[in-house]
Amino acid sequence: MIEPVTISLAGDPQGKGRARAFRRGNIIGHYTPEKTRSYEGMVRTAAMDAMAGRAPISVPVEIVLRAVFRVPASWSEKKRVAAITGAVWPGKKPDLDNVIKAWTDAMNGVVFIDDALIVKGSFSKVYGPAPLVVATVAALD
Repeated sequence: MIEPVTISLAGDPQGKGRARAFRRGNIIGHYTPEKTRSYEGMVRTAAMDAMAGRAPISVPVEIVLRAVFRVPASWSEKKRVAAITGAVWPGKKPDLDNVIKAWTDAMNGVVFIDDALIVKGSFSKVYGPAPLVVATVAALD
């Protein structure tokens, strides 16, 4: 049995930025924004640390990803408590699908051989006392 791996990264959750296009003469190229490359690099480093030298998973996997957002300081104490206890949800940027994409792209080749192996998942955005993202990847063998 392959042991699940849990990766966590403190800090505000970030989504994958859209590819940018540029033109140099008659050539049109594309690049990933620096902010996205930097964030994916931090996720990849955290994933390598969590894998601790293990080989990437080569069977279908399930991902459970939880993006925890900081409660706005301007909110009243009553609303802050409601947010932390789950009565208020963070319906704000970044979009959850972009956070998922940033994380799965960063874990590609490190935690699993290819992100095509992701067949099941549970994803959520919540408020908490400190911002972070936690992802657990488990083999479905």
